[in-house]
Amino acid sequence: MEMFDVQELDRVARRDHEILDALRSRDLTRAEHAMLDAPQAQCSVIHHFGPGLCVREVFLPAGAFVVGHRHKTAHLNVFLKGRLRMVRDDGSTEELVAPMMFVGQPGRKCCYVIEDVVWQNIFATEETDIQKIEAQFLDKSEGFAAHQERELLARAGEHADDRADYAAALLQTGFDEATARAISESTADQCPFPHGAWRVKTGPSPIEGTGLFATTPIASGELIAPARIGGLRTPAGRFTNHSRAPNAEMVSRANGDIDLVALCDIGGCRGGQDGDEITIDYRQALALSGIC
Repeated sequence: MEMFDVQELDRVARRDHEILDALRSRDLTRAEHAMLDAPQAQCSVIHHFGPGLCVREVFLPAGAFVVGHRHKTAHLNVFLKGRLRMVRDDGSTEELVAPMMFVGQPGRKCCYVIEDVVWQNIFATEETDIQKIEAQFLDKSEGFAAHQERELLARAGEHADDRADYAAALLQTGFDEATARAISESTADQCPFPHGAWRVKTGPSPIEGTGLFATTPIASGELIAPARIGGLRTPAGRFTNHSRAPNAEMVSRANGDIDLVALCDIGGCRGGQDGDEITIDYRQALALSGIC
């Protein structure tokens, strides 16, 4: 055990003494509030799904200071790669070096990342909707929720052109808003993602309702996720919003299924922020389906 070096922590956090004071007193809520207003480090997340299992794999870059959400339950932790210094409740620290595995108890973790880290949280669940999984296993602070809401409202005005182009696309394709929404929200042709490793999640969108977001960087031309399987829409087919300048498109496969593919590089999660929202041009998607 050793105490944090204040000069080192000040360099890592790149913030004023509000963060340092909060960490000295183990006030993680106050530290989180201050850190959310600071530039966020890249924090790629991949979710692996199997029978009765969800593995949340997180990449943490060296030099980052991390304050996690509160876990509601005990769960398995697998530390695959790297080295970090974990802060204990009394302010002392313990250095952890991969590989190791342990059962994490309910509560919050905070650490300084010494070497690039790959960390897995393993949850026993049949659920594949990441928003529902997070609600089941994580308790996000009121301050974090308020920060997310402010960010969402601030960015909504940036997408007025996207909403206007969506209305124009409806006119061009002969759909009215009520019909388009009814088709979109119908559950009769929806299905979850199949078991596998996925780099996207759904979440509140500044464009409209719920959108699809990258959780790790996706390169131009890469498969993002299947959008339609056996005639059924996955979350990528259901929740991808329209944009006048889309970063993805729908691509038909030989068997009739449809994939969502990146048109350009798409950014992943950064700290407490979701990655880039993934968007398409609904005209292109409808034309591919033979609707217009």
